[in-house]
Amino acid sequence: MNGATIKNNLTAIFFLAILFVAKGFYAQSSQQIREENAVDKIEMAIQSGIFTYKLTEPHEVKSVLGLPLQGRRRKDGGRVLLELIYPAMTFTFGKYRSEPGAVFTLLHVTLNNKTVDIGQNEKLVLRDNGDLRKLNHFDGLQNVSLKRLDLKNESVLLKSMPFDSETEWPGADSLPAGFDPRRLLEEGKNPGLGIRALHAQGITGRGVGLAVIDQPLLLEHEEYAGRLARYDATGLAGFPPQMHGSPIASVAVGKNIGVAPEASLSYFAVPMWKKDNSGYIRALRMIFDLNEHLPEEETIRVVSISDGRFARKKHYEEWRAVLREAQEKGILVVTCDTSDWHFGTLTLKEGTDPDSVDNYRSGKYSFPDDVLRIPTGNKTFASHKGAEVYFYDREGGRSWAAPYLAGLAALAFQVNPQISPQEIKTLLIETAIHTAAGPVVNPIGFIEQVKKTINEKEYEK
Repeated sequence: MNGATIKNNLTAIFFLAILFVAKGFYAQSSQQIREENAVDKIEMAIQSGIFTYKLTEPHEVKSVLGLPLQGRRRKDGGRVLLELIYPAMTFTFGKYRSEPGAVFTLLHVTLNNKTVDIGQNEKLVLRDNGDLRKLNHFDGLQNVSLKRLDLKNESVLLKSMPFDSETEWPGADSLPAGFDPRRLLEEGKNPGLGIRALHAQGITGRGVGLAVIDQPLLLEHEEYAGRLARYDATGLAGFPPQMHGSPIASVAVGKNIGVAPEASLSYFAVPMWKKDNSGYIRALRMIFDLNEHLPEEETIRVVSISDGRFARKKHYEEWRAVLREAQEKGILVVTCDTSDWHFGTLTLKEGTDPDSVDNYRSGKYSFPDDVLRIPTGNKTFASHKGAEVYFYDREGGRSWAAPYLAGLAALAFQVNPQISPQEIKTLLIETAIHTAAGPVVNPIGFIEQVKKTINEKEYEK
C-alpha cells in the first residue's frame, strides 16, 4: 500500500469519525465535548490537509461538520470575518473588504474557548495553483512556499503580490521568463531619485535626531538597530512587534533602504489602533523634554507619524496645541493627515532605474490634489518578522511616504541647522518635478535649494 492510498484511507476514516462526532454535538449541544477527542479530530484534519490556515474555505468545514448552529459576520479593520459556530467549536474565516472576488479562508479555530493551532505560525505551503486565488494582496506571498507550483503562466498574479525573503520559490524553469524575485528584492532597497548620490556627498542625516511614533518595533532588525538611540514603549509591555514599525524605521534611517541612514533614531511605541491622540501627545511632550538634555547631534528635529484623521480622535484640540508647540521649537512633524499637506504615492516601473524620475507611475494612494508624490510601490522594506527579513511591497502606501519625507527633512537639517520646518515643507513642494505621474519629490533639487538658504541667512546678517 503506497503513501497516497494510506493518506486517502485516513482521510475517509476521519470523515466518518468526524461526522459521527458531529451528530453527537447536536444531540448534546448543551454539554462541552470531550476536549481530547475533538483535538485529535482537528489535528487529523490538519495533518490530512482538510483544515488548513488561510487555505480552508467555509464550505469545506460544512462538508465535514454539516451546517453550523449559527453563522455570523462582523467587521475587523479592513477585513470581514465570518464565524461558523458549532457546539464547543468556532471556525473564524476572513477576507479583505477592498478585494472584489476574495474568498473567506480559515484564520482561527477555538475548542471549548481555547485556540487550536492550525499552523498560524508556520510557513504556508501551497498545494496547487488553485490555492493562489485564496491569498490576499496585503500579505501576498510573504512566508509562503511555492515550491510545488508551476508559475510560468502566473506572471500577472506575481506582479501584483508582495513577497519577502522568506518566500520559497520553485526553480527558474517554473517561473515566468525574466522574473527574478531575489534581484527585485535587492534592487528594491534603493530609495531612488538620487538619494544615494546625496549620501555619496556626505549628506546622510549625520548629527540630526529623527523620531518615529508608531506601533511596537522589532528592535533587532539589521537595517536600523545600529541607529536606534532610544526606545520607549510605555504602557505596551508584552506587545509583540507589529508590522507597521519596521518598514517605517527602515525608510527613515535604514543603512541600505533609508533616506537618512546616519540620523539618530528615537522611537516611541504607541497604541495606534486606539482612536485617541493621547499617545502622540505624550510622545511629543517626551521629545520636548528630551531635547532639553540631549547632545546637539541627537537633538530631535523631525518626527514621523504614519497616521492621520486626528480630528476624529479624542483630545484633538490638545493635539493641535502640541503641534503648534513643536513648530515653535523648530521641530517638523510629518504625518499622513491630509488637512496638513496632501502627498501621494508613486510606483516604480519594475526593472527600471529607480533614480530616473521618468520611471514612476502614480501609485494606488495618489489623488488629484496631491502637492507631492513619493516612491512607495515596487520597493523593499524591513520586515517585523526577523532581524534579516525584508519584504517587497507592490503598492506601498502613504505610511511609507511619511518617513521618506522625514528623512529628507533630516538631510535638510544637516545641511542647514537653522532652516525652519515651514521652509522645508515649502521647498519640498516648490522643487517637485511635474511629470505624467504627478508632482514627484526631487531630493537633489530640494537639497540644492536648502543650501541656498544658508547664503540667504548669512546675507541677512
